[in-house]
Amino acid sequence: MRPSLSRIIATIALLGFCAPHATAELWLTGGTGRQNAANETVPPPARPLPTPHNDGLPPEKVEADVSAHNIEVTAGFTGREIVVFGTVDYSRQPTPESGYYDIVVIVEGPPVAVIARSKSNVGGLWINTGAMLFDAVPSFYAVSTTRPLEEIADAKLLKEHSIGFDYVRMRPRQGRVPTFTPEDLKAYREAVVRIKQRDFLYPRQDFGVGFIGRSLFRTSMKLPANVPISALQANVYLFRDGALLSTVTAPVKLERRGIEAYIHRFATRHSFLYGVLTVMLAIGAGLAASTIFRRS
Repeated sequence: MRPSLSRIIATIALLGFCAPHATAELWLTGGTGRQNAANETVPPPARPLPTPHNDGLPPEKVEADVSAHNIEVTAGFTGREIVVFGTVDYSRQPTPESGYYDIVVIVEGPPVAVIARSKSNVGGLWINTGAMLFDAVPSFYAVSTTRPLEEIADAKLLKEHSIGFDYVRMRPRQGRVPTFTPEDLKAYREAVVRIKQRDFLYPRQDFGVGFIGRSLFRTSMKLPANVPISALQANVYLFRDGALLSTVTAPVKLERRGIEAYIHRFATRHSFLYGVLTVMLAIGAGLAASTIFRRS
């Protein structure tokens, strides 16, 4: 017996009512976010918080130290390698290769003022057409991690703790920020990082930290010859499943020794006299060289 037209229509209507509702937006994946059909960028979903342990142990805590707290800088200083090592207390990591935890080590120098300039081609000549003055930029900023930062935590958490070159602390001079767009500020920030990297002051090691046990880890970091001679600090961050669990800081101090320390002290405390002596020494050296070459 053939079904009636009314029964067919009722069946189709019932199936349509029970089926899931379709969405009108088409999501396109790629980059750091997603785009819908209206070309609107949507940030990626937040990482879920790590599941708390129910083993009765206290929360994990990172402890770290450096191989040398005081580094002597003499006239023949060509750089120094330091080792940052530590342990994860109450570690639940089964093996060193499991990747259960992530470690980020940042050795940071004191902030200094930096000016970034932009050049433009005007009439065939490249001249300065813009500048941005930053009051506080880390003079040295070395990053070493168990894997790339983008895989360790989301951008919001990294920015909150100023972790990574994209979020390094840079404070523009007050009163000049409103005259620049966010794109201009980003371009100047990237220029500062690029120049610092060219001078070996902002090194990065994406897989520089390694676990040598269930809880022990270490990394070697190179201090270049032009590293600022001042107090540095090694900041160590412990992550699990994209969440920051613990942090610790260890100090590193560079001090001048020998003849270099004496000259620096004299030039700082008696700048005028140091300048006069420098000019007199240059004149004397020039006269001596002129006399020697005239006789020859």
